[in-house]
Amino acid sequence: MSKNTIRNKELSEEVQEEMSESVEEKVEQTQDFLRSAFSTKRLSSYLVARNLPFAAFVALLGLLYISNRHLAERTVRSIDQLGRDVKELSWDYKSLSAELMKLTTQTEIAKRADTLGLKERTEPPIKIEVVKKRD
Repeated sequence: MSKNTIRNKELSEEVQEEMSESVEEKVEQTQDFLRSAFSTKRLSSYLVARNLPFAAFVALLGLLYISNRHLAERTVRSIDQLGRDVKELSWDYKSLSAELMKLTTQTEIAKRADTLGLKERTEPPIKIEVVKKRD
């Protein structure tokens, strides 16, 4: 890499003067800009009144943004709650279904019928045939 040769040399008075003048000009330009941007002429009541509809529009957009955010959060909470309810109801359904399957087995029905005084048949059913007489 090459070295910076300007740093090694002493600057002449003319170059130093030019640099200081350019720096002073830039400082003056910056100060002028800031003075003009915040002067009372630019921030007059006319300017504020002229931009009032825009400020109201921006405020309205801000309110809409905030209300939309609240609505979205409420919807997400509602979806989460409904999801939890669905899981709980699914667990209830599965436990009741399993209990019903257990209660409808032949042995469970026989036990419950025994308490009522009914007994299970040990012999197969007999088919009864009715013969119709023709008149």
